[in-house]
Amino acid sequence: MERNELNQYKNIWVYAEQRQGKLTPVVIELLGEARKLAQVKGIKVNAILLGHNVDHLAKELISYGAETVYQADNELLKNYTTDGYANVIVDAIKELKPEIVLVGATHIGRDLAPRIASRLNTGLTADCTKLEIDPEDGKIMQTRPAFGGNIMATIICPDNRPQMSTVRPGVMDKADKDESRTGEIVKIDVKLQESDIRTKVIEIVKSANEKVSLTDANIIVSGGKGLGTPDGFELIKQLADALGGVVGSSRAAVDAGWIERAHQVGQTGVTVKPNVYIACGISGAIQHLAGMKDSDMIIAINKNADAPIFNVADFGLVGDLYKIIPEMISEIEAMRK
Repeated sequence: MERNELNQYKNIWVYAEQRQGKLTPVVIELLGEARKLAQVKGIKVNAILLGHNVDHLAKELISYGAETVYQADNELLKNYTTDGYANVIVDAIKELKPEIVLVGATHIGRDLAPRIASRLNTGLTADCTKLEIDPEDGKIMQTRPAFGGNIMATIICPDNRPQMSTVRPGVMDKADKDESRTGEIVKIDVKLQESDIRTKVIEIVKSANEKVSLTDANIIVSGGKGLGTPDGFELIKQLADALGGVVGSSRAAVDAGWIERAHQVGQTGVTVKPNVYIACGISGAIQHLAGMKDSDMIIAINKNADAPIFNVADFGLVGDLYKIIPEMISEIEAMRK
């Protein structure tokens, strides 16, 4: 694009992904991060919301900091389809020209964002874990893991607009909610026909994996290869259940086939920031630490006193987890009696 064309693009858009009338948690994180970027650039934070009968979500987005919510309401948008959502968002971007577009790196976001970027002939940095504004030229610097998480690459999009990123859930701070905030809701004219959508949603079936909500969990109990056997995850689950938490795992345990990948915490899994993270039999590879080091409290249980996990732990227990965890469960149950 020519310089005068680039200058026509302003403000930050957050794609407000919703499922069955509820915002996904990453949207709140994106609004919080967008606010930080917007303050540096002196621009506005807006959101684009698609769906049917989701007016309540437009108001909720404003309470989380969106200054303008562009809302597309149509029965054809009730359920997500790549064609339907991409068509509407591409048309809106062409007309309203946002400078930056942020999308959550969810299953839907990873499907939608590349389609939008391709149609707009712009760049897309996927699975970002850090976003910054270059103080010299105002471009967004997008950082993401590369080469299996062994290096962090920072990418810019100098010649095309909008600058687009998908952002990994769980890595950004959530925006604060303020019901007194005011903003504008702008209805988008949806030029969409049923023939534009090549797929049809017949039924929505929730998989068992969706029950593993690591990014929303306040307490996570994770197991690693130090469990010695896949049966060890039964003990991990008992502790998680006693604490009202969920089960996580290291990549090594997943690669060994001991537990499903939906439980994996780390740079190549899910990044989490719970109130309490308990690492059991996890040595603390750098990729795993990158995915949980920002937890409010980290408790490590490991036989090896020199395990790297103890370098980030607030509390460390050196010993046999098969002796320590049952004692923890007994103490928790005794406290509840």
